[in-house]
Amino acid sequence: MKPVVVRNIKRADPNAIGTLAAVGVSTAHEALGRSGLMKPYMRPIYPGAAIGGPAVTVLAQPGDNWMIHVAVEQCQKGDVLVVGCTADNTDGMFGELLGTALRARGVKGLIIDAGCRDVKPLTEMGFPVWSKAISAKGTVKSTLGAVNIPVVCAGVNVEPGDVVVADDDGVVVVPKALAVETAQKAQKRQDDEDGKRKQLEAGALSLDMYNMREGLKKAGLRYVDKPEDV
Repeated sequence: MKPVVVRNIKRADPNAIGTLAAVGVSTAHEALGRSGLMKPYMRPIYPGAAIGGPAVTVLAQPGDNWMIHVAVEQCQKGDVLVVGCTADNTDGMFGELLGTALRARGVKGLIIDAGCRDVKPLTEMGFPVWSKAISAKGTVKSTLGAVNIPVVCAGVNVEPGDVVVADDDGVVVVPKALAVETAQKAQKRQDDEDGKRKQLEAGALSLDMYNMREGLKKAGLRYVDKPEDV
């Protein structure tokens, strides 16, 4: 890994980003063929946060947040900062001051495969973070990493400019080359689900909506009227 900062990156189509952000993580994940989902230990520091935007990536050393400070300058309005580490780490590499700096640049949120601290002030300022851990353990600024190179974050490869969608269900990454196609599939899925939701609200059974009864019968499921008939 070369210590480098890539200043100019290609970001995913903004309309596709908007659609994917609106449908949320679960629908985007399904539309991408059930891929791109970060490991489930990545949790928001407060409930209800939901973001979507192009990734600015950071490869950091464990317990060292130097490159996060470097990355702030490369962020544009609407971006999502994604931080991967060269080794497993849970130190509190991000806190209130860095959150203030990123919010001032219009960054939507942070995804970090390490620890976050200052949860209360970050929550009060409304800056969402999805992290591996909450930890007050401090960090150093001594070893170089890189900004805007491909990184692995919580098990997913993230390229600069990829679409990152995060909410209470987790974090999903849609490659920028697939963003438009995936957004179209996600919108169709969302529209289909809206129709099914109305049917369910009207009292329809999913067994009938999805034509499950014949499959259940073939699989051997029996219905009996009394326990002694089992």
